[in-house]
Parts: sequence; C-alpha cells; structure tokens
Amino acid sequence: MTDAWEWDPSLYSGSAEYYSRGRAGYPPELAAALTAELALDGSGRLLDVGCGPGSLTLLLAGSFEEAVGLDADAAMLGEAARLAELAGIGHCRWVHRRAEELPAGLGRFRLVTFAQSFHWFDRARVAAAVRDMLEPGGCCAHVHATTHQGVEGSVPHAKITDLVRAYLGSVRRAGQGTLPNGTAGGETEIYRAAGLRGPRRFEVPGRVVTRTADEVVAGVFSLSSAAPHLFGERRAEFEAELRRLLHRASPAGTFTERLREIAVDLWRP
Repeated sequence: MTDAWEWDPSLYSGSAEYYSRGRAGYPPELAAALTAELALDGSGRLLDVGCGPGSLTLLLAGSFEEAVGLDADAAMLGEAARLAELAGIGHCRWVHRRAEELPAGLGRFRLVTFAQSFHWFDRARVAAAVRDMLEPGGCCAHVHATTHQGVEGSVPHAKITDLVRAYLGSVRRAGQGTLPNGTAGGETEIYRAAGLRGPRRFEVPGRVVTRTADEVVAGVFSLSSAAPHLFGERRAEFEAELRRLLHRASPAGTFTERLREIAVDLWRP
C-alpha cells in the first residue's frame, strides 16, 4: 500500500448486501481452535475490528458475554445486525466508527480480532490502541484468510480479473483511490513495535466448497476492487458479461474450489 492512498467511505460502498452471500463463511473449526487456544469459556468480551457484516463476530459470539463489532461502513453493520437477528444472537453490539477512533470508550476486552481488515487501517496507531484495550491475560488475533476465492477449482478467477480490468483499468481500485502495489504487509513488525509479543500461530486446514453462479457474482461485488459503485452506469453491463463468462465455464451454474488454510497469529501485551 502506498502512502498516497487514503481511506474514504466509498471503499466498500454497495458491497454489504453481497458480502455474506458471496464469501465463504469462516468454518466452525476456527471457533473451536480459538476456544482451545485461549480457553474461552463464555466470559469476557470480544471486539472484532473491521467486522464487515459480522462474519467472524457472529461465529465467535457464543464464546463471550458480549461481542462488539466495529466497522466504518454503516451498511455492513446493518447487514451484521440483520444476520444476528436471524441467528437469534442477542448479545452483539455494532459500533459505527473507524478503527483509528479506538479506544472510543469501549472498555477492555478478552479478545480483539482483525480478520481481513488490518491492512486498511493506520496500523501503528490501531495496534497501539488495541494493546491498551486488552484486559489482563487478553489477546489480539490476526486472522489470515481468503474467503472470496480458492487456491484451485473450477471458478475462472483469472478471466474474472481480466473482465474487471477491462471495465475498471489495470490498476487496482480502492474507494476513490488506487493501490498499484496492493495492500500492505509486514504486520509482524507493527505489532511488535506496538508492544505486543508473539506471534503464536496455529492453522485451520482449508476446505472444499461448492458455490453457485449467483454466489460467485456476489463474491466479485464484495471486493473493494470491484465494489458496485466503481462500475457506475456500466454495472448492469458488467454483471451480464460476468454471468455469460460463468455460464460458459459451467452451464450447470455450480463451481467447486478448495479454499486456502486459515492462519491465526496470536499477540499478547
């Protein structure tokens, strides 16, 4: 990520309704592994930073007295609240703020999670804030995962990428800016500079999923680099062409792919 890129509210504009349909959910094995690693017993509080539609928040909520999901996109939080109600999960709280506003009077937490979100933040500032928000014995978990596509399978991802580029250009879009070098890495140094120790890493094996054409389309629109607003008046044209591409790849309209493993880095003060 370059220093020239700046976050703006349109980063995931229009993507919330597609996110939970188009991305593979985090597996229950992830919750089980975190429960075992951290001896979770239903006590304490969870903070999921950059929670989106609550994909991880809702999975882990049963292991805590309260689960707090924080996100800068109000539509994502609306979708999270809807999904929580559908699941009958009543002890979640959804906070519409940027991560840079932490601690934001939210108190202390047994576990703070970043799942496919940390790279969007002022990472040094957020990591330092989170360190001070951990209760004694608390932990920060950085979840490395890819939920919109697999490492191998029948989804024609390369052709989809080419189609997106034909409409939006060869440089990756992100909100009102671009990311010619992709999102930032090197989080290990940032966590350590913030005074956190680790990481202790564990992995959850990848799995094979079957997706419909509708779900693949939703997965494309769930991406910041292909958010619906970026296509402007050509959105319907793009979707029609995307669906034709998918039909050629699988006339039956189903796709199977293997997801990569999920790696979790645990950090402690």
